[in-house]
Amino acid sequence: MLGKSGKVAVIGAGLVGSSCAYSMINQSICREIMMVDRTYDRAVAQALDFSHCMDFTHNRTKVYAGTYADCGSMDVIILTAGANPKPGQTRLDILEEAETIAKDIVVPIMNSGFQGIFVIAANPVDIVTYMVWKLSGLPRERVIGTGTSIDSSRLKTLLSEVFSIDPRSVHGYALGEHGESQFVAWSHVTIGGKPIMHIMEQHKERFKHLDLEDIARKTKDAGWEIFTRKGSTQFGIGNALAHITRSILNDEHKIIAVSAILDGEYGQSNVCAGVPAIIGGNGIQEIIELNLDASEREKFERSCEVLSGNINRLTLV
Repeated sequence: MLGKSGKVAVIGAGLVGSSCAYSMINQSICREIMMVDRTYDRAVAQALDFSHCMDFTHNRTKVYAGTYADCGSMDVIILTAGANPKPGQTRLDILEEAETIAKDIVVPIMNSGFQGIFVIAANPVDIVTYMVWKLSGLPRERVIGTGTSIDSSRLKTLLSEVFSIDPRSVHGYALGEHGESQFVAWSHVTIGGKPIMHIMEQHKERFKHLDLEDIARKTKDAGWEIFTRKGSTQFGIGNALAHITRSILNDEHKIIAVSAILDGEYGQSNVCAGVPAIIGGNGIQEIIELNLDASEREKFERSCEVLSGNINRLTLV
């Protein structure tokens, strides 16, 4: 396991970055948080605001503002700074702007001597994760995107409402792109350990109106529904970032659906996509290869083709 001092830098002090930092403070995930933003005063203001939480939290987290040059001693760097799609755009439509931002951030961070783990939420997250891997020169296991972690959480929430149970009793994953080509691996969705397909077969009358394709569509579109109503998503993804970071710093070996660089897994290479992986002190300990059915394998291949096609648009490749 990499040596850990409990120091995390959050790059981007906007809605997602601040929500992530707030989650980490309230869960006492790390010892120090350094806020970094292109507007230094905003990073300072956020750090001051967070410092006023400490009288009301279980443990004190030191929060302060810094710069890319100060990132060398960090264990984890959480990258949230990026472009936002405009109305009518998809996440892939902001690729060129995202590439420029990634270059401006990653190069000076690596020049600081950083040798820790990147956790990335900036969209399009699968491709930005690939960019960071290429730009940083770090091993693939130490560059992790939030990927379909938030989509998988949305899936569990939707199913919990149908079955009237706690979302944490639902297990399953959305896979592939965090975007339009993602899909739900229904062959691996279980409720209380029982496959959802078996439940529906045994209780045909009770669940005759349950449309799995509609659930998958709602899972995919949930972020856009939030975005179109209030202009951003922040709390769910902020907690997803905190969840991944906690598993790294505590070497928890949690299985989380993240953006991972594939090197032969699922028959794919030189692409980054959402897959379940064991997350521990060294980053991605192992990618879990689910035994997908034929339809799911085809959907995963199609999603990877979309991602590969956009990776080939990058000037850094």
